[in-house]
Amino acid sequence: MSASTLTYRSFLPINSLKRGGCVYCRQRLRENNAVGGALLSVGISIALLAPLPALPLPSNPTTPFSESQSLQLGLENGRIRSCPSSNPNCISTTSRSASFAMPWGIPEDYPDNAVQKIEDAILKTQRNPKIQKKEATPSGQYLQAEVDGVFGRDVLEFLVKSDLVTYRSMAKKVVYVYPFTTAFGNSKGQEERMEKIVEELGWYVPSYESMY
Repeated sequence: MSASTLTYRSFLPINSLKRGGCVYCRQRLRENNAVGGALLSVGISIALLAPLPALPLPSNPTTPFSESQSLQLGLENGRIRSCPSSNPNCISTTSRSASFAMPWGIPEDYPDNAVQKIEDAILKTQRNPKIQKKEATPSGQYLQAEVDGVFGRDVLEFLVKSDLVTYRSMAKKVVYVYPFTTAFGNSKGQEERMEKIVEELGWYVPSYESMY
């Protein structure tokens, strides 16, 4: 093959491309575009199928519903616990809201065991009562009982220290009515329960009206 032939053939595609007549170049261009499109499709498919990175969750996520499912009982720093905000069917002598209840004063020179008398009053006035715990603590005598409530079982807690009785009475189950996200219920039933118990004891408990 002569040098002139090589030179002619080397420059023929370029001259032909300028005139739009290079069949080989157009073919290569189409092939390159096809390969590039295929690679792009594969890349998008892999990206879509790849699992999303796991986002860190809060260590202790708290919602009104989750709070209502984890009922905390017992004393807190030597005191009766206040009512949880997610449970409207509750009263407590340590609450600072509408769920506050007046503590009981034990009469002077009371001859009987106050804790035992409270237990007896629960057994006489409540439905299906069950004493869960009765123990001496550094903060006083602690008593815990379960009774039938409106939506299931209710829990009663008492702390007797010297001549004072603090307590909490609340439903163990919080009821939500769809589609509302606010818990259903009120503390009226708990107040009436405590009134029955203290009437059975025969103790005087001051009311709000008597303080004003």
